[in-house]
Amino acid sequence: MQTLAIDPSSIKKEVLHIITSLKKVHPRRLLKAKDLSELGFDILDVVDIIVAVEQTYQLTIPDEVPVYSVDDFVNYVYSQRKQQ
Repeated sequence: MQTLAIDPSSIKKEVLHIITSLKKVHPRRLLKAKDLSELGFDILDVVDIIVAVEQTYQLTIPDEVPVYSVDDFVNYVYSQRKQQ
């Protein structure tokens, strides 16, 4: 198993990779979007992303954590990894 870096830049690259592999969208569009729904993502798409991020980083993203954008995922993963 590969060890993933915990700096925000590395986390952002990995989250972008996860999302672009699940949903064919250019990373630049993802970075510009304030909300994934702007790009046509529905709740099932977001759940798929959450599951993939959880598996990649071996953590759980609770339902009450707002994850509407790439930055939301990055901030949550970073905060959790920093605590470990």
